This record gives sequence, C-alpha cells and structure tokens, in this order.
Amino acid sequence: MGKVSYMKLKGSQNLRLRLLLATLSSKSIIIEDIRADSTWPGLRPHEVSFLRLLEKVCDDCVVEINETGTKLKYKPGIIMGGRHLIHDCGVSRSISYFLEPLIVLGLFGKKPLTIRLKGITNDSKDPSIDTFRSTTLPILKQFGVPAEGLELKIESRGVAPKGGGEVVLSVPMVPNSLKATKWVDEGLVKRIRGVSFSTRVSVQFENTMIHAARGILNPLLSDVHIFTDHKAGAQAGMSPGYGISLFAETTSGCVISADTAVSYARGEDDADLEDDRKDLIPAEEVGEQIASALLGEIKQGGVVDSTQQGLLFLLCALCPKDVSEVRVGKLSPYGIEALRHIRDFLGVKFVMKPDASAGTVNLMCLGSGFQNLSRKVS
Repeated sequence: MGKVSYMKLKGSQNLRLRLLLATLSSKSIIIEDIRADSTWPGLRPHEVSFLRLLEKVCDDCVVEINETGTKLKYKPGIIMGGRHLIHDCGVSRSISYFLEPLIVLGLFGKKPLTIRLKGITNDSKDPSIDTFRSTTLPILKQFGVPAEGLELKIESRGVAPKGGGEVVLSVPMVPNSLKATKWVDEGLVKRIRGVSFSTRVSVQFENTMIHAARGILNPLLSDVHIFTDHKAGAQAGMSPGYGISLFAETTSGCVISADTAVSYARGEDDADLEDDRKDLIPAEEVGEQIASALLGEIKQGGVVDSTQQGLLFLLCALCPKDVSEVRVGKLSPYGIEALRHIRDFLGVKFVMKPDASAGTVNLMCLGSGFQNLSRKVS
C-alpha cells in the first residue's frame, strides 16, 4: 500500500465544508491549529459528532484526533449510504448543521440513504428543518435529482438547550451524475407560505407571531398563508420555545426563506450572559423581524437566499463537464468560502459577472465531471 499524501489546512473555520469536500474528492486532509489559542481549545462537540456521522455513512474512513483536539487527520472512505441509520446530533448545533452535507453525500452513495437524526430541530443559528424541507430540497430537483425518495419527515420538535427533536431524512442516489443547470431567472414573488411552531408554551405565541408577520406582508401580497404546528407531550421535545419560518415562492419556481426560533440559551452560550436567565424575545417582535428579514432576502435578488449559496455552488461544481450558470444576490461570507474550497478540492473555478443594476451576481462554471462511482461497485 502506497504512502497517503495529506492536504494540510489550518484553523477551525468551515470544518464541515472541508470534511465534506475531502470525502467527495477522496483527498486525505490534516487540519492543525483548531482553536489552539482559544480558552477551550480543540474540536467542539458538534464537530466530533459530524465526524462520527461520516463514519456511519462511509466505509473505511479513518479519523485521528490528538489529545487536545487541536489536530485532526481525516482519510475519507467509500460513501455507502444505507437504511435504518440513527445518529444523535447532540445539542451544541441543530440538526440542520448535519443535514446539508448529508444530502450531498447521500446522492453519491452506494445505496439510498435513510437516517434518523435526533437533537435540536429549530434554533436561531442554523436554518430550521421547515426551511430545509421547503427551500433546500427543491434546489436538488434543479440538478436532476429525482423527487421520489427525497423526503424529510419531522417526527418531533426540539429546541435549545435540551433538544429532544427527531427527523427522518431519505435521499435517493443519483443514477450516474447530476445535471448541469442554467438557473438565472428568479421571477416575481407570487405567494408566501410559512410554518410557526411552539413547544411547551401556549399556542397563543404562534397566533401573535403570525398576526405580526401578516401585518407586514399582507399590504404587499394577498396570498399569505402561515400554518401553525403546536406540539405537546413527547413531540414537543424537552425545552420550551417558539419560532417561525417563512418562504416566498416565485413565478419561476424559486423559494426564498427566512426563519428563527426563540428558546433559552445553551450552557456554553450562557458564559457571557448574566447569571439570571435572559427574557425571551416577544412573539410579536419575532414575527415582525422574520417578515422583514424575508423581504430583505427577496430584495437582494438571486435564485436562492443567502443561506443556500454554498450548497448551490457545490452542486454546480459536482455536475458533469458542462456549463452551469446561476444567479445569486450579494455573496454571503459562507458562499465566498465555499467557492474557495471548491477551487482547492475539486479544481472548479467560477466566472463571476456582477450585474450592478440589479445588485446580483451571475456565476458560471464547468462541472468537475463528478460521477457516482460508489454505485458501480455494487
């Protein structure tokens, strides 16, 4: 067996993206200086959990972490997929943190993927699972992923700090490769849909949020429907909280989203707060904030909102050796980092053409010709 050559990287930033791209490109990596100068050095619980998740969906991958957790050596294996997998995501990040890389890995597995994830379903840091189901999954269909077998079921909800939520993700494998796309027309907003939720608090919180959001959206558009999802008992998880997710559907089939959730802080988030618990943001304010945030995302333009840019660029890069073109609004910091890492791992460079009049950017790339080679082994 030949000596393994490792790509050397530094720092903790974009660890999830680096591990995902390393797995897809079959490049072994060493990451050093992971929060080496921090008060709490090394990998965070959600990052270790993500490594364990990679071990579950891939065969023969090797993970080595030093004693302090500041150095990680990762040798990717073969993406297997599989059914009836279960993973506890912990409570330091929400389930959505794990979902985005999972759907990409699932597409190129040896078998279709079905996995049950446990943890926090809604928080203010990551996109909610409602947003993921309504906004992220439809993006895959633009690249030729079959709708059959692509599903996210919400079994129960859970918010910080204790979680208790459960979802089941099903991802079909692509027969051979994705399909290059030209997706530049964002269209006009024709309707707004949404979901509000509450766990272990009064359903009145939801009604207040919906009323506040509609107060901003209804003068602009008549077709606004926001559904309630009040959970009780086992389905409500272990912590009180509430939140709302809004989606704007356009005439060309794009979905733009904004969401948040309100709950008590996690343990490590409390370090810089006062000893007493902070009051939760009033429900009325939450509804107004998210309606305004959605309008802000729509104003930016582009076929996806700012939180989905990284995934969109990655899917373009994984297409066959054909030209893909997409339009986005202002590039988000994560979107920019995704472009840099795609160049380093997959060798795909994007040509950018800013449109000053619309405030948008057109990006074109030649796909890497990535194929589902795992499937051919079977």
